[in-house]
Amino acid sequence: MGDGSDGGHGFPGLEQLATALADGETTSTDLVRTALRAAEDTQPTLNAFRRIRREQALADAAEADRRLADGKRAPLLGVPVAIKDDTHLAGEPTAFGCAGDFPAEEQDAEIIRLLKASGAVIIGKTNTPEFGQWPVTEGAAFGATRNPWNLGHTPGGSSGGSAAAVAAGIVPAAVGSDGAGSIRIPAAWSHLVGIKPQRGRLSALPYQELFNGITTSGPLARRVGDAALLMDVLAGTDNFRKAAGQEPKRLRIGLSVRPAFTGVRIRLHPHVLAAIRRMARVLADLGHEVIRVEPDYGLIGLNFLPRSLAGLHEWYGRVPDPALLDHRTRDNSRSGRYLAGRALALSRRSLGFFQRRIGRVFDRVDVLLTPTTALPPLPIGAIDGLRGWQTDRAVIGACPFAWPWNVLGWPGMNVPAGFTPDGLPLGAQLLGPADGEELLISLAAQVEAVERWFEKTPPTAVIA
Repeated sequence: MGDGSDGGHGFPGLEQLATALADGETTSTDLVRTALRAAEDTQPTLNAFRRIRREQALADAAEADRRLADGKRAPLLGVPVAIKDDTHLAGEPTAFGCAGDFPAEEQDAEIIRLLKASGAVIIGKTNTPEFGQWPVTEGAAFGATRNPWNLGHTPGGSSGGSAAAVAAGIVPAAVGSDGAGSIRIPAAWSHLVGIKPQRGRLSALPYQELFNGITTSGPLARRVGDAALLMDVLAGTDNFRKAAGQEPKRLRIGLSVRPAFTGVRIRLHPHVLAAIRRMARVLADLGHEVIRVEPDYGLIGLNFLPRSLAGLHEWYGRVPDPALLDHRTRDNSRSGRYLAGRALALSRRSLGFFQRRIGRVFDRVDVLLTPTTALPPLPIGAIDGLRGWQTDRAVIGACPFAWPWNVLGWPGMNVPAGFTPDGLPLGAQLLGPADGEELLISLAAQVEAVERWFEKTPPTAVIA
């Protein structure tokens, strides 16, 4: 299959489209019609969307064109984007991957308010597995979302619909969420940039926090600058896009290939190991010092499980018909009910201990470089028919590297790291200390300038 190189053009990016609209080179109506047609035409193959908002998106595009004609400007005025179906959008249900008749939401989530204020046109809500539990985007409610690079494989999860839509060129960027790697994993498996921001950087409203603090929303895009621009929009800031245009100082980067303890034996795929070693050489060639380090994770999993499962149990209570859920979801909800009391309180009290323990690695290095996943993209149906413990082993075995940073609340991002010999995307994870997004973005942009991963497009299921 190869790597899908298209000769150096790639799909137009978020910033590129925003500039073209502001300069009068195209119209929002044309862009949105193209995006809607692509979303609809690829549904039988990619199945990226749970909801496509044709009528409302075209009305929003027409309004954006009126504003542009009147000389109005906003960061994303008229640009089509997509959001994950775990985020409240007024007038649309929030099914979060579940079957059932969900009511339409009455109000926008705060990040959607900011996205609309930027002028972006939301063309639809993208698929996610039930409550975002798994690193594959499949479920009884909507079927399987497939990877544009190879339709026999998953784009990852749980923000797999958003990743597939961006990778296929349907939209230039999309919003996802990350509670255990759910932005970074599909970014890795779909050849994208994905950012998990610092805890609290983006508003969780209408909720106080998402999944007891382990989950945050964030951007998926093909370019670092586009991901940073969308971060600024979602955070109500203007510093992340600036960071993408700044060269980092010479950094000490720690290469780590050992995941935190989970009780599951992890086998790092040789193609993944080769990709992460190559990325270390790229960073060294850019003038950075790369050394081997291994963070002292300890038993951080004991902090993660109560937060994750108790959060799942909260969402379970919002489902119209729990009988329609996967048996593993129902089992996890029962576990979450038991963990929602003392165990969750203990996990909150122990957070500072783990932050201090693991944070000592940043006395030695500025940034960590790790694999994003242990395996290349899983085949469609990889967890079908498994029992709960079998699913856990499969999921942990494939994706053991991302979730500790959700516990810590510190920023992390995926950058594309190449392909397997048969054309499946691989990713590398850049992990930073608290409030380290700007450093990670600057470093990723520097790598992008030499890697130019945005020039490659998928060989299947792309838009015309």
